[in-house]
Amino acid sequence: MQATVKWVDGRLFVGESGSGHAIVMDGPPDHGGRNMGVRPMEMLLLGVGGCSSFDVVDILQKGRHDITDCAVDLTAERVDAVPAVFSKIHLHFRVTGRNLPAAAVERAVKLSAEKYCSASIMLGKAGVDISHDFEVIEG
Repeated sequence: MQATVKWVDGRLFVGESGSGHAIVMDGPPDHGGRNMGVRPMEMLLLGVGGCSSFDVVDILQKGRHDITDCAVDLTAERVDAVPAVFSKIHLHFRVTGRNLPAAAVERAVKLSAEKYCSASIMLGKAGVDISHDFEVIEG
């Protein structure tokens, strides 16, 4: 896997993935940025959510469950020091489907957390307290 991050100006950077997709990252004005893009630590948090959501949807679809939507709300805390690393991340999954058993969603979330999601497992091994919960919505 490869990526390139190029400085544009101020605290604005453009990252390009090895697969050719680009994203803009910027800082807040009080740190020299213009708030023109996602903060780098927000990108990390989004990566955790994307990785986990990918797993949950994949596991449920492979189990032939009729899911119609999946969203994850992430909340994170950072230490009040430099570096301001994450200390806690909580993922709350909202999975919508037709006749979707809660046990299947619970299993998918657990498998992602413990076996498949490289991003959250890596951060957990680095000392971040990562927790998960979910709700099932009929629809």
